[in-house]
Amino acid sequence: MLNLSLQLKMVMKLSPQQVQYLKMLQLPTLALEQKIKAELEMNPLLEEGLDEEMELTQDNEEPVKEEVSADDGVAEKAEEQKQAEEDKYTIDDYMNDELSGYKARESFDREEKDEIPIPDRIPLYHRLLEQFQLLDLDEEEILVGHEILGNVDEDGYLRRDLAAIVQDLNLTHGMHIRDEMAEAVLKKIQQLDPVGFASRTLQECLIVQLETSSVEPNLKQTALRILTETYDDFTMRHFEEIAKKLNITLEELKRAVESIQHLNPKPGDGTFAQHENYIIPDFIVTQSDDDLVITLNDRNIPPLRINKAYKELMSKRKKNGVPNEAKDFIRKRFEAAKWFISSIHQRRETMIKVMRTIVDKQREFFETGEGLKPMIYKDIAEVIMMDISTISRVVNSKFAQTDYGVFSLRHFFSDSISTTDGNEVSNKEVKKKLRVLIEAEDPLKPLSDHKLAELLNAQGLNIARRTVAKYREAMLIPVARLRRKLT
Repeated sequence: MLNLSLQLKMVMKLSPQQVQYLKMLQLPTLALEQKIKAELEMNPLLEEGLDEEMELTQDNEEPVKEEVSADDGVAEKAEEQKQAEEDKYTIDDYMNDELSGYKARESFDREEKDEIPIPDRIPLYHRLLEQFQLLDLDEEEILVGHEILGNVDEDGYLRRDLAAIVQDLNLTHGMHIRDEMAEAVLKKIQQLDPVGFASRTLQECLIVQLETSSVEPNLKQTALRILTETYDDFTMRHFEEIAKKLNITLEELKRAVESIQHLNPKPGDGTFAQHENYIIPDFIVTQSDDDLVITLNDRNIPPLRINKAYKELMSKRKKNGVPNEAKDFIRKRFEAAKWFISSIHQRRETMIKVMRTIVDKQREFFETGEGLKPMIYKDIAEVIMMDISTISRVVNSKFAQTDYGVFSLRHFFSDSISTTDGNEVSNKEVKKKLRVLIEAEDPLKPLSDHKLAELLNAQGLNIARRTVAKYREAMLIPVARLRRKLT
């Protein structure tokens, strides 16, 4: 039996334009540049650069700076104007000589693109391969060596079982390589520069480096005994037990431990190129007189406009040879270009709004480099009247350059810890105080988590021992027993 019923419900749907805006909002500066380049290749109506008339106008005027004070309301006014004119776009608005939807600081065509040259660096694998090929080895040994080098992890350790490597080579090439021969090849690789590369354990890595070091013979012998005979006690910092087992004084133990601590526990680490460790800030916050100036780092973002030549094609009549299919294609590409330019403009306004609010709430930090206050995404969302998810998209993978360094936007957000006087402080400030206490502790008697909690409570912070342990682990600081040193 068929029945008719009336159902009323509310559903939130996002238009394709809104989805495009949200995706672009979470892109950092470098990713946005790549997105614009890809869109320029796909959409023939989009182009970059200024017309000759606009370039002449800019030559007679001072460059327009995209600097926004932390106290003004330029972005709010722009948002209101955009909402009022959102449904009034016409094709003439995008076919004129002016930039549409996005205002550039300077002509992208005339902008200097001086870049710091990055020196070419040979990867560590190739450097080791060059050294390995200079050794006097036969074909089987060379084959084993290449296979070993290819299985080493980024930190320089061979974590795959050597017997499994030999077995794979024998099955693949029909050979009869012995495990003893592979072990000998591995020992030769470990003697290459950096020494200890392709070690299977930290203990083996330290022993190999110590054997080839120029340490005093007696001191080297003591250090080798520590690593071979009392390695477990050494990792647990049981210094009295080590001295008793090896029948040496604490002074001799101290010198041997110092020689071990100068070794490299990760021989394959620290070999990245400079460009792999380079951060491009999305915002630049500088202090000018008594005010903070926020600049969106869009120096490499080209100004976009819609190609004027397509206006003539759309205005031509059918009898002049422009088919309707071509006009439909141009019209669709025009809509896509219009919304793409609008999304860039809207992204810029939203990002400046969020960054201005962050600066307002963390003014003390931007002025002094200290005094970070507790703040969550909701605090920003309530001020600019946007959803928390929007704030999360802005903060994601974005960085700000300040007078005190480059920080991730997430750095300015933290939970709060209450104090005895009823105030609240950021947990990042608590971590700083915790690190100061640990750095000032007696190396012979490190402070336990319980004692650290008592000292922080004495400073007026209501913090539990388990919270101290959580913060200590977050800062990669070991427990008290492993912080113990010989003095």
